[in-house]
Amino acid sequence: MASPVVTYDPAASYAVREHDVEYLRIGDRGYLVRVYQPEGAGPFPALLDIHGGAWSGSDRLTDEVVDRALAAAGMVVASIDFRTAPEFPYPAQVQDANYAVRWLKAHAEELGADGTHVGGLGRSSGGHTVFLNALRPRDERYAAIALPEAEAADAGVAYVIALWPVLDSYTRYLIAKENGASHLIEASEGYFLTEAAMREGNPQGMLDRGEQDLLPPTQILHGSADTNVPLHLVDRFAEHYRNAGGQLALEVFPGQPHTFAAEAGPITDQAVALMRDFVAAQIAASYAAP
Repeated sequence: MASPVVTYDPAASYAVREHDVEYLRIGDRGYLVRVYQPEGAGPFPALLDIHGGAWSGSDRLTDEVVDRALAAAGMVVASIDFRTAPEFPYPAQVQDANYAVRWLKAHAEELGADGTHVGGLGRSSGGHTVFLNALRPRDERYAAIALPEAEAADAGVAYVIALWPVLDSYTRYLIAKENGASHLIEASEGYFLTEAAMREGNPQGMLDRGEQDLLPPTQILHGSADTNVPLHLVDRFAEHYRNAGGQLALEVFPGQPHTFAAEAGPITDQAVALMRDFVAAQIAASYAAP
């Protein structure tokens, strides 16, 4: 039987049910996913959200304003907790994200979602994590956690949405050292441990070295006044991504700082509208492709 056609109307409005599920267990520690599920027939497109927090802080509820707004337009949004630094250094976070994509695909039907239209959303350091998995979903280290109920599941995503992402983690670290930004220095060193790991686990570096396996369609939202991740780093990534053959839409919000769309308000509404339209375009394109 053919899979039902997934439709997505960015102007739709649904009531949203929220619930937590343990999606991952490592040793005696379980990790939860907050699922934002539209109350409707579905199946709905699915989106995995990876929160930010300099690889070491925040949790699955950090992005709830945006997650809830996206779900209300007819998406199943799954926002995960995952292992964080310094207890769990690179690539633990990417391994958890890779596993979560496969888990979401495997459990899509019971969540009212369609497993063939799973996108990735990441903020700040979460954007870094989303891109590492999106570019190299088959990396043996990233895919190291087995998913017994779906051994053949693939961790590739249909598209990426990134909000003020850390796309060149190594250069951002060097800039932080020049500026004496101790928090960013400590966060980078706590996660990567070595500069060699910073260079290797770096989305910009992957593009420059031609190491990417996939280049999913991408939307990036960034503030022009972001001092945490300077805009010129994002501009360079966008240029190299397109030169490598990928589609990337960069939406720049004038005068906005890092994490500008975190609270309810007009700017966040504008950001959510752009994200909804982008998702709708990706869903439509997937059915138009030969």
